[in-house]
Amino acid sequence: MKHSAFKMAAPTGLAAIAMLLAAGCSTMHSLNPFAHKKTAPATQPAPAPDPPANAYAPPAPPEVPGKTIDTVVASVDGQPVTTEDIQKYGDKATEPGMGPEFQTKSNDPNAILKAIITQKMLENEAGKFAGKVDDSEVDRYIANVESEAHINDAQLRQQLQQQGMSYDDFRAKIRRQVEAMTMIDQEVRQKIVIPDSEVAAYYKSHPQDFTVSKEQFELAQILIAVPKGATPDQLAAARKKANKIHKLLVNGGDFAALAMQYSDDDSKTKGGELGSFAPGDINDQILAGIRNLNDGQISPVIQTRYGFHIVKVEEHQRPGEKPLSEVSNEIRNKLTSERAKEEFQKWVDTDLIKDHYVETVQ
Repeated sequence: MKHSAFKMAAPTGLAAIAMLLAAGCSTMHSLNPFAHKKTAPATQPAPAPDPPANAYAPPAPPEVPGKTIDTVVASVDGQPVTTEDIQKYGDKATEPGMGPEFQTKSNDPNAILKAIITQKMLENEAGKFAGKVDDSEVDRYIANVESEAHINDAQLRQQLQQQGMSYDDFRAKIRRQVEAMTMIDQEVRQKIVIPDSEVAAYYKSHPQDFTVSKEQFELAQILIAVPKGATPDQLAAARKKANKIHKLLVNGGDFAALAMQYSDDDSKTKGGELGSFAPGDINDQILAGIRNLNDGQISPVIQTRYGFHIVKVEEHQRPGEKPLSEVSNEIRNKLTSERAKEEFQKWVDTDLIKDHYVETVQ
């Protein structure tokens, strides 16, 4: 039976670059911070040779009954790394749901220390990009966070308050993230070039990834509802409101934001996102209005017995093999993201460490 009540969709993910920093941090255990130790003054006796990096362990603090002494085991640009830092980082690595930046799967006893050193170097390096990130970029990032979480600004502020974080602190944290992403994008991602021949070769060798067996629609909607038995005046008012919203969309308005503001459907809390549907699962009037639309296009105002719908076709998959021209950007982004993980590690090991003073205490 056809219907107009659509199931909910899972939120879409962020762009691959947003996760690159975390993906890189998870592989930092191969960094060798011991290559940049301070050289002893010439007037002093030559120091004993350093033990192998994989044999290093933070020095044990003196035993004091009832008290643990925090010991400095390294420094990055003058910032100390202590035994307490290592303990806290190790504790986070065992907490359920922690991100990849806390995952140290190496058997190297120095894995956590190296991960902390890398993290501090990245934070210090990202600080150089502070002047390259303006408020509008931070605003867009926060808007994206809200859109993917299907919440508005007031709901975000309420959640932050419940977590004991001020909006200003949250915004400052987001700014640092944007600075880090800008750094990674400029230092790594923008330097990667994927030739057309490589894109074509991937397309040819992965035909199953670009073949659609059944027609499918990924949809979002804004519904201006009308009551059962609505009067002509009520219908006219609802249509007028729908037409106004449609005009805002045509002029570049944000669909998710307008859905949260105006839609009378439960999907408003998710920015209007509904999910995926086969043609047979879609109301006849709505299907007629979207049948020929392509990805990203918006329907005209469609009237059903529920009210007036504005439907966005987020994706329209037609049966058959998608042409290379349609998926080339998708393939290039995928290959760039895969290459970026390797290049990120090389950049840390060869370039980043040269610009930061790292010292370990034996």
